[in-house]
Amino acid sequence: MMYWLLNLVLALLLAPVLFGVINKVKAFFAGRKGPRLMQTWYDIFKLLRKGSVYSTSSTWIFKFAPVGTLAALFIAMLFLPLGFCSSPLGFQGDALLFLYMLGLGRILTVLGALDTASSFEGMGAARELQFSVVSEGTMLLLLIFLAIQSSSCELNTMLCGRGNSFWMSAAPSMLLSAVALYVVLLTECCRVPVDDPETHLELTMIHEAMILDNSGPDLAFIHYGAGLKLWIFSAILTALVVPADLLSPWSALLVMTSGCFLTAVFVGITESMMARYRFLKVPQMLMGGFCVEFAALALLLISGGVK
Repeated sequence: MMYWLLNLVLALLLAPVLFGVINKVKAFFAGRKGPRLMQTWYDIFKLLRKGSVYSTSSTWIFKFAPVGTLAALFIAMLFLPLGFCSSPLGFQGDALLFLYMLGLGRILTVLGALDTASSFEGMGAARELQFSVVSEGTMLLLLIFLAIQSSSCELNTMLCGRGNSFWMSAAPSMLLSAVALYVVLLTECCRVPVDDPETHLELTMIHEAMILDNSGPDLAFIHYGAGLKLWIFSAILTALVVPADLLSPWSALLVMTSGCFLTAVFVGITESMMARYRFLKVPQMLMGGFCVEFAALALLLISGGVK
């Protein structure tokens, strides 16, 4: 219990730092110094000291959306086996609750954007929902893949109940699942090539378009929630790739933390090597990720790599 709580506190503290790692990698490729690693934390503290401005057309939904989204992401994190340590809150079927919490966070963000009566935020919300249809389908296929492989619907067993033997027996399907999950990570966390978090041109924004009217503490909650979401998917990707049975408790803590930061490095490299896709190209990439995960599931069933 204490070891898992240590991993949870470490994740809550280090999640916003992932954006600093991404920006440092992008600055390295551009030949610049780049912002500080802790810049996101500085921005969050600065926003918390400010006041929030609300439109006369908005209701309580707009005020509740940032807090509700952050709460949904935090609840989803409580079921993850952080540091390859089983969550004490896990139960059979928590994988579906985990997926629903992620979906609830998205819906609250969309409702908050629509509540402003802004055409630009409505446009961003429509794009967010359009792309989420495929990315959530890919994530559901990944959970089915892990459930079949581990013979369980509990995230603890699905992510940490697999050992080196599964990589030996189902390496191609595991590799394909990792690729599909990385595509989902880029989509869910609004990164290039799906979205560009640094752009401020309304016609090309997705996530940034939905938070144009947020300010002060509300915007701080949104930034921190984005960091938590990136840490969640990075932790899942690390747990998917690394065999848990080869690690001792403290080495598992180091590997999980290093894996999350290494994922941020890969995201920075991806954003440095390619530009954001046109909106007509994004669904094709997402469908490609869905097909990759479907192929991984088919290979698993054909090879018989089931626990």
